[in-house]
Amino acid sequence: MIGYLLRRGGTMIVTLAIISALVFFIIKLPPGDFLTNQISELRAQGESASVAKAEFLIKQYGLDLPVWQQYLVWIGAWPGPNGFSGLLEGDWGWSFEFDRPVTEVVGDALWLTLLINLVVVVFVHLVSIPIAIYSATRQYSVGDYVATFIGYIGLATPSFLLALVLLYYTNRWFGVSIGGLYDANYSGQPWSWPKISSLMSHLVVPTIVIGLGGTAAMIRRMRANLLDELGKQYFVTARAKGMTPVRALLKYPFRMSLNPFIADIGNLLPHLISGSVLVSLVLSLPTVGPILLSALKSQDQFLAGFILMFVAVLTVVGMLVSDLLLAWLDPRIRLSAR
Repeated sequence: MIGYLLRRGGTMIVTLAIISALVFFIIKLPPGDFLTNQISELRAQGESASVAKAEFLIKQYGLDLPVWQQYLVWIGAWPGPNGFSGLLEGDWGWSFEFDRPVTEVVGDALWLTLLINLVVVVFVHLVSIPIAIYSATRQYSVGDYVATFIGYIGLATPSFLLALVLLYYTNRWFGVSIGGLYDANYSGQPWSWPKISSLMSHLVVPTIVIGLGGTAAMIRRMRANLLDELGKQYFVTARAKGMTPVRALLKYPFRMSLNPFIADIGNLLPHLISGSVLVSLVLSLPTVGPILLSALKSQDQFLAGFILMFVAVLTVVGMLVSDLLLAWLDPRIRLSAR
């Protein structure tokens, strides 16, 4: 196991190095950047003092260096104007659009993004697994048809439209303020039980909106997987030997049907983050999605690069976790490893 983890760790480092290079050079593909575009506008307006400040920032962050040197300075493998100061050293760079360090721009947004998406993951599994089991074990029943219909509705409903509908009715029926993750009077206040309570009440709508499509898809996939496993000989043999239906279902077919979902863990969180950008804009959620969209539009390279690398790290770590869980869940994978 230790040798496997060491090999995977080396592979992860190489993968992240390749991804970082792709991210940086793709961001640099469009001509210009935030500062050079700003300098052009300021010169057209005749603001020489602001132009001098922007030119100072270009030299301060090595944006006048060749592109390959800029990349090495960004990741912290090449000394820049301030020595070795990059991602490897914990320096996430400076956001030129917000005129603040990237750490301050994405600080709260990072953990709020992880919180929302972890809640969504729990919601998807808690809702979809029982419905899928019921639908598969009672095929062609009224409940199965109802679950199928709900699944189709969930897949077909635009998330931004559902967000607008739920925002209106939760405000009308329950008095929950529209948008955001807590009431406006808690903005900038330290965390307390009332603020946490407000956060939990505001999480209901984003969780349903972001998780509905994944829940519907998981119900359909797990139902199909369970139906396939329930018809196999090992399940028939287990039932013939007197094993109770619930125990036989959970011990064999249910475990085997989970394999595709465990394998998808590596893509789940990044998919939720990238897929919830529009919902975050509609609901005014302080997540990294809208920040990334704004950074890409304004060519704020350090801010956009860090967020994309954050998503890449989530993907790589998630793939490792999914592989370990698969080996623990499925004996056939452990036997294959030996």
